Amino acid sequence: METEKLIAHARARFDHAAARRLLKEKYEARMLFAYDGGMWRAGPELQCVLLSCAQDTDVVLLDLYETPVRINVPELFARAHSHWQEHMNAWLIEYDQQSRKR
Repeated sequence: METEKLIAHARARFDHAAARRLLKEKYEARMLFAYDGGMWRAGPELQCVLLSCAQDTDVVLLDLYETPVRINVPELFARAHSHWQEHMNAWLIEYDQQSRKR
């Protein structure tokens, strides 16, 4: 009987880890968005680059596919920040729901 409990516990832990990994992949894919002819990944890296360019209005940056794109810094920052927050909040809610299932 004790062995069955250990096996059930191990399966539950494995299922939980797999579910967390799938959830991460799902929301990382949702962080992609198109803007002004380029593909961007909303995240802290993009936001830091845009904040470092804050004194300029228009700059040329490389998108995810290494394509140079002239962008409006405040506009792209606003879009990236809102996209990031929206999906991170949804990720947190779904993560909390999965954590309660254990």
